[in-house]
Amino acid sequence: MLPLLGRRCRVHAGHEAEEWQQAIATGLGKPGTAMPGNVYRVGLPRTDLKVTLDGVQLKPAFALGSWLAFQKTGDSDVMVMGDLVLTEDEVNPVMRRLVENGVEITAVHNHLLRASPSTLYMHVSGHGTPSKLSETLREALGASRTPFGGATAGGTPPSGKAGPASAGEGPVPVQATVPDQALDLDTGTIERTIGRKGKVNGGVYAVSVPRAETPKDHGMVVPEAMGSAIAINFQPTGGGKAAIIGDFVLTADEVNPVIKALRANDIEVTALHNHMLDDEPRLFFMHFWANDDAAKLAKGLRDALDQVKIAKT
Repeated sequence: MLPLLGRRCRVHAGHEAEEWQQAIATGLGKPGTAMPGNVYRVGLPRTDLKVTLDGVQLKPAFALGSWLAFQKTGDSDVMVMGDLVLTEDEVNPVMRRLVENGVEITAVHNHLLRASPSTLYMHVSGHGTPSKLSETLREALGASRTPFGGATAGGTPPSGKAGPASAGEGPVPVQATVPDQALDLDTGTIERTIGRKGKVNGGVYAVSVPRAETPKDHGMVVPEAMGSAIAINFQPTGGGKAAIIGDFVLTADEVNPVIKALRANDIEVTALHNHMLDDEPRLFFMHFWANDDAAKLAKGLRDALDQVKIAKT
């Protein structure tokens, strides 16, 4: 039987959860955070994985943050969108359980190149009652080793993949803690160059840049907290350097100008794909990677952002 939370579950911000949010927290076995746009978001960082890329150990908040974002769609139903970080052997067991219970798979792909162990990213979409939908997602994740608090959904991590616990809630950062503030990174320069203020979470400086228009999926608005914004993460690697990762959210005419801007600044493009199936406008998600001088990388990212229709600050 899946473990359940007590009835007095609270959201991270300290407020009593609404009834539909309570049902999700109980069904998943983990509370979430109330976000702008009436979104209830649950972060499931893969703290069980020890992933390295080009000699950099990736923090869970940097590139290994599974998340599920719920939005109320009527008196009794919610919709969910999410991104599940899975190892290769977890993909098909999780997918089978989702498909059997009516949750759509909208994408399966890489975000990283050369990472060890390899991780894949499964995007999901579904509708239903809060309790049924969240229970379905919890049961599906039970076919993986995704941690839920102090335990994993599906058992002990395999030998060699256990890593230190770390904070992390996926692309949308949670409230920073005092230790998080001591980053070996000139965040002021990054903020001035990119033109957006980020947040520190789990040893990572995360910047979110919304598009000028608010995208829709199946006719419904997709708020920033459900994955419609450009995400940029910096992880310090010492000596003024940082690793960067994230994804640009682009219309078709923006794709190749952004590729050219990134490559001109020695930033790798690691993937280009969809996250949604019925989005308006049609959007493409471009993932990137580099490990270099942080100020140089911020300038390269600014050059790429200049090719995109982003919201005014």
